[in-house]
Amino acid sequence: MDNWDEIRTAYQVARNGTVSGAADVLGVHHATVIRHIDALEQRLGVKLFQRHARGYAPTEAGTDLLQVAKATDDQFSQLVSRIKGLGESVSGELVVTSLLSFSQMLAPMLAQFQKEHPDIRIRFLTGERLFRLEYGEAHVAIRAGAMAPDQPDNVVQPLMETTVQLVASEAYIARFGMPDGVDDFQNHRFVGYDNVDHRAPFARWLAEIVPKENFVYRATDERALQDSILAGAGIGFVVNSAVSRYPTLIPVISPIPEWNIKMWLVTHVDLHRTTKVQTFLSFVKGYMKNCDL
Repeated sequence: MDNWDEIRTAYQVARNGTVSGAADVLGVHHATVIRHIDALEQRLGVKLFQRHARGYAPTEAGTDLLQVAKATDDQFSQLVSRIKGLGESVSGELVVTSLLSFSQMLAPMLAQFQKEHPDIRIRFLTGERLFRLEYGEAHVAIRAGAMAPDQPDNVVQPLMETTVQLVASEAYIARFGMPDGVDDFQNHRFVGYDNVDHRAPFARWLAEIVPKENFVYRATDERALQDSILAGAGIGFVVNSAVSRYPTLIPVISPIPEWNIKMWLVTHVDLHRTTKVQTFLSFVKGYMKNCDL
């Protein structure tokens, strides 16, 4: 609304009955008040006030306009209160984004947070696409990478390192045997990402060790790769916590540090200090300390 300032000025003149009273409330010069009233009357083509010795009295047209202005002003005040309330409470929608591979680890955590804060509604966005916090696509991102994310205006905090293991299923071992160390990898079958240039450190390590033709099964996401390993299609990586969940998975070699995945908590500076986001960040840090990942 291009002329809201003028309507708000007229509303305050009607409330206070004088130009000086409206000027005090609005924090402007009395000449500004007169200019707004004159411009609004000229724009509408009607008189909104009768000027008299004691001040300004609204005409019939002015009364109609000012009733709408009062309702709008009240609604705006209520909106401001609701917005402030959302910023000070742990309620409403909480949007978290991460890689799909972390879903099994993060879903119990998100459910527990919701249990402790029942007024929260969770949206968990996964995928390879980088959801943009600066565009309001998520409140919190849990990201992975050797280096801290460097998008401008984001607050980045180290969360933890999660480990992966190179495993084969009992079904695979029964069919092809257990590799006799890294030198024997050329005689075995592997599963890997469809994107041969995947940036995960363990994926790069394996691509340098194993010939391309030995990757007999490729998929686009971690859940599909895990399912293929469980089915015996080949040897591949799963997060450490999956090994305990699936007793048919057998480690092929001992984990090495360069496979580890660094995880980061990322928030946008505009939302970082809100009560909801701060409460969630504190919860995540405490929860992760007790996880075997």
